[in-house]
Amino acid sequence: MPFEMPAYHAPDFDALGLADAPDVRLAVVEADGIAPEGFHSTSMYPEYVRVGGRWVLAQESRMDSSVVVRPDGSLAVVENRNLRAGDAVVLGRTEDGSEGVYVHPDGFGASDGAEGDDRFVFRQGRSRETSYARDYDRLYELLRHEREHGSVVWVMGPAFAFDYDARSAMQSLVEAGYVDGLLAGNALATHDLEAASLHTALGQDVYTQMPHPNGHYNHLDVINRVRRAGSIPAFIEQEGLDDGIMCALERRGVPYVLTGSIRDDGPLPGVIGDAYEGQAAMREVVRGATTVICLATMLHTIATGNMTPSYRVTEDGTVRPVFLYAVDAEEFVVNKLLDRGSLSATTVVTNVQDFITIVAQGLGLR
Repeated sequence: MPFEMPAYHAPDFDALGLADAPDVRLAVVEADGIAPEGFHSTSMYPEYVRVGGRWVLAQESRMDSSVVVRPDGSLAVVENRNLRAGDAVVLGRTEDGSEGVYVHPDGFGASDGAEGDDRFVFRQGRSRETSYARDYDRLYELLRHEREHGSVVWVMGPAFAFDYDARSAMQSLVEAGYVDGLLAGNALATHDLEAASLHTALGQDVYTQMPHPNGHYNHLDVINRVRRAGSIPAFIEQEGLDDGIMCALERRGVPYVLTGSIRDDGPLPGVIGDAYEGQAAMREVVRGATTVICLATMLHTIATGNMTPSYRVTEDGTVRPVFLYAVDAEEFVVNKLLDRGSLSATTVVTNVQDFITIVAQGLGLR
């Protein structure tokens, strides 16, 4: 079945009794990074603010930020730490339009789950026992559509670098144009480059899983050599590397953001150690995303989910959904994203190495 973009249904403010709702209340920021008392905090859903007697849709949103009304009447969703003195911030803790703020969570209609009104049905949760065949088929069609019309951002843990087939599958997705951005940590890049140069990850052969003598030095040696080269692309060129995820990203010029953690070795040059600088860099990649696929990295997944809206306003003014996937072998991890409020996520409980290989096969890349 060919992919069909879900239609957006804007709220009918007349039918809601909000045609004459009051304009939203505003307060001016007095000091950089400090929101006024009573500020309205945003969600990932479409939000309308009544300004100058008309309802205005925020062009993008994210969780836990403030809405700034610009002098021209447009809206900007801004993290509180990035507010500046003089900004006019929206106030109000209700979301039903009575205070000039209306949150619209059902703009794309109900999800097409089980039909009928039966209140007792089996397998409504998402677990290892769930059938994901239909989810895979939908994902293939979505990715084909997005390659031509959207932007797909992948959020990846290091598990892919430990498996020969998973590295190869992800490389094929990058080379075929299904990757428009990648968010990861130091470990994914380190072990992928280790595999490209030494055929190991943490000292184990990525195909046979046999440990190499003194293999526990391998990732440290690779980090050291990349640091000596000065950058990841310089290392790839010096070593003449031509396989794996990082090589494919560099060859195609796909933007990636590597953000570090307190437990990192090295890290590689280019890894962002400042958490807020890293968040800002991640958001710049997410800002243009229309599909986000998060794979086996709980903290990166939650962070990305928090900064990803459920919708995007295109250049022609059309409102379309942003598709968010969370894939992990642990039900706890994917449910954690839902618990954080990312209710628009599709979750898949499976081994992500198998997942990426199945996706590449389904797209005819293997």
